[in-house]
Amino acid sequence: MNKLTLRQTLIPLITIGIICFLWFGPIRISYIENVIISILIIIANYIEYKGKPFSALGFQREKFTFKNIVVLAPLVALGLFVFYVFVLVPGITKLTGVPIDYSSFDQLKGNLPACLVALLIVWASAGFGEEIIFRGYFMRQFVKFFGESKVSIVLNILLLACFFGFMHSYQGITGQLVAGTVGAILALIFYLRKYDLWFVVAVHGFFDTIALICVYFGLV
Repeated sequence: MNKLTLRQTLIPLITIGIICFLWFGPIRISYIENVIISILIIIANYIEYKGKPFSALGFQREKFTFKNIVVLAPLVALGLFVFYVFVLVPGITKLTGVPIDYSSFDQLKGNLPACLVALLIVWASAGFGEEIIFRGYFMRQFVKFFGESKVSIVLNILLLACFFGFMHSYQGITGQLVAGTVGAILALIFYLRKYDLWFVVAVHGFFDTIALICVYFGLV
């Protein structure tokens, strides 16, 4: 474990405790839950890193470029979605014998206004929210506490992938395994791109955008 100050130890522990309460406690705040948690994380990072909350998460100004966000990220998202549809979902469905439960998206089929609202929610709650929480905060805090050895990075990716999958339990066991695998891939991209959070936010957002288009046309 790296040598840390009391501030660097207590603030993350308190923050993670509050996050767990918001996720698993008696208060349910539905779609804006991850947005509220993201704001909490930014505040916690502001205190911990003395006024530099965004760079600590991986929002690197020099990597926020047209090429990265508008060209590369959509291409990676498309490739990931093709892998999801033709390899990941069929493979894990065959393994578990249970299809993914997509019933929570039924009301979006053919419903353009609902899909447009869902698109905004998806970018805020999943694209930004989940990436700030899982990659920007949890993954970076893990590195801060346990370093960047190969063993540490592998454990980091695997443990958070399991947790990410668990948070998608509404899609059934197959959905959890698929989501966990996608989370692991996003974490690997985050690591390989030197903790470029802008990029994985864009990949996640475009991935979910493609998925919503498929839902609208009844393809899933």
